[in-house]
Amino acid sequence: MEYIVVGAGGILGSISRYALGKWVSERFDSVIPFGTMLINVSGAVLLGIVSSLYIEGNLYLLLAEGYLGAYTTFSTFMYEGFRLFRDNEKQNAVIYILITLFLGIAGFAAGTGIIQLYRHM
Repeated sequence: MEYIVVGAGGILGSISRYALGKWVSERFDSVIPFGTMLINVSGAVLLGIVSSLYIEGNLYLLLAEGYLGAYTTFSTFMYEGFRLFRDNEKQNAVIYILITLFLGIAGFAAGTGIIQLYRHM
């Protein structure tokens, strides 16, 4: 049953990632892949929220392991960063990688902070 729950979340997460990535790339023409950056940062925020809610069992498997595991994309992030280096866009590659990492960490912290603030209200 665990595999079905993770798989169901994964299907929804990968479709969400594809749709959002496509939507961003159609609207913003840039060397820096903002779609993947937005996906990974928003996924970090959502994972911070889910983790802070102490969700367990099948709901955690569905949301964190399944949905967010498929929604965020470290492999695409690495590919796009490498491609920028390969295409002599070294400055853009460094900006993309560092900003994504920084915003991902900040996003996770913001997600956990949102829950902490809510608990103290």
